[in-house]
Amino acid sequence: MTVIDVPEKLESDVIAVRRDLHRHPELGFEEHRTAGIAADRLRALGFEVHAGIAGTGVVGIMRGAMPGRTIMLRADMDALPVLEENGHAFRSTHDGKMHACGHDGHVAILLGAAELIANAKDRLAGTVCLLFQPAEEGHGGAKVMVEEGVIERFGIERAYGLHLSTKYATGVLGFREGPFYASSDSIEIEVLGKGGHGSAPHDAVDPIYTAANFITSVQQIVSRHVDPLEPAVVTVGSIHGGTIHNVIPRNVRMLGTVRAFSDDVREAMPARIERVLKSCCDAMGAEYKFDYLWRYPVTANDPEQTRYARALAERSFGAERVITADKLMGAEDFSFFAQRVPACFYTLGAQGGESSANPHHSSTFDIDERALRTGVAMMASLAFDAPRGAP
Repeated sequence: MTVIDVPEKLESDVIAVRRDLHRHPELGFEEHRTAGIAADRLRALGFEVHAGIAGTGVVGIMRGAMPGRTIMLRADMDALPVLEENGHAFRSTHDGKMHACGHDGHVAILLGAAELIANAKDRLAGTVCLLFQPAEEGHGGAKVMVEEGVIERFGIERAYGLHLSTKYATGVLGFREGPFYASSDSIEIEVLGKGGHGSAPHDAVDPIYTAANFITSVQQIVSRHVDPLEPAVVTVGSIHGGTIHNVIPRNVRMLGTVRAFSDDVREAMPARIERVLKSCCDAMGAEYKFDYLWRYPVTANDPEQTRYARALAERSFGAERVITADKLMGAEDFSFFAQRVPACFYTLGAQGGESSANPHHSSTFDIDERALRTGVAMMASLAFDAPRGAP
């Protein structure tokens, strides 16, 4: 096994960076402090730094002395609008904002790998681009970076990214060929009825009743119109209508999410959902407004790149620490990079006990910081090996 050494001093620094970022979370496209820290550290290490991409995005370039491919290693930077309920000393200092998905760890890991790359740049082949991305959490920062030409501008040929996971034990690396994270799209619906008195529903067109029928009926799409072997989800996560006990309101608004692992299933969803909505409204004499918002495509790993990265992990850490990760109905905007170049997105286990076993996006989410060392070593391994060794 060829394990890249992560000195204790560097590991301590990576943990300190993660805790500093955790204290100062920033939401999507607002990551000015985080981006500044990344840019300053990269410059100090001798990277060529390009800032202000997609607003707050940062790319650090290190060119090797030997020929090879140009690869990209990605870390997302944004936090979530969550009020933290952890009690540790480095909890968020900004009420209502929290690193509840591990992006603070992702940034710290990539900055740790940057130091290893800079300290051994004479061993580097090709070009390594360290990409610090804004706004993964629902705003599609990766899409904006792609639209601004980051792939072409830096000549990126391969892309790799990781996500800390409290589902897997600390230090376990998970890989999956093909579809890994689901697509994620949004529905916004307004049911328009006719208001009236709650005691006389026959004189009104009840949008609440109509919306309730829709919420029940729309589940038939997954159970009766999608192949049972194809995962899919339609969830209405928000419904608002009415003001008081005895008034039938004029309208009801609903918001929802749609997930799929197949492009064919995804593309069929808008027409299917609207057909159910129309039938429910027609039955009650209501009207509707329907918007389908295309957000994140399926995150599909290139099979060849995934086999390569998995083999590298097995050589570096031992086969006993490498697994086939489960599919996730969560979404990832790394998908926009994976649509453009052969890519591999992998997971890094960070569950070291009860305190680090809470789900992502929860107010008590936390990671076992011992996982950061493995992340630094794996990212650095990719930096030194992928430009010359990846297919």
